[in-house]
Amino acid sequence: MIKKDLTLERSWQELLTELEAMIGKKPKDLNAVLFLIGVQELGKGKKVFSKEEKQDLMHIAICKVLSLSGFYELEGLDEEGWPHWKLVKKLPHFDLLEQEKLLKMHIIEYFEKELNLQIKSEH
Repeated sequence: MIKKDLTLERSWQELLTELEAMIGKKPKDLNAVLFLIGVQELGKGKKVFSKEEKQDLMHIAICKVLSLSGFYELEGLDEEGWPHWKLVKKLPHFDLLEQEKLLKMHIIEYFEKELNLQIKSEH
């Protein structure tokens, strides 16, 4: 289990380095990466978001990355173009550390699929 955790952490650090090369700044944590994914999925480009919108963007990102394993499904867009998701498969009950690992694995998969990034470490 520890080897698997180390491999995930190596892949995560590699992803952060790739993102730094793409956006010119290394995301400081998981939430920063979720925010970037939310902005990408919203598709409205770079703009100033309110605190509530930032929370909504992170929710969009979580739903999007967990949709890769069938937990969420896109319902559609609202009148302002914001995506809305519905839970279709119950999420496993994890502690905070396990939740973070699950999100990191799915975020890495998201960037490999959506942006064709090649994260070298196995996960």
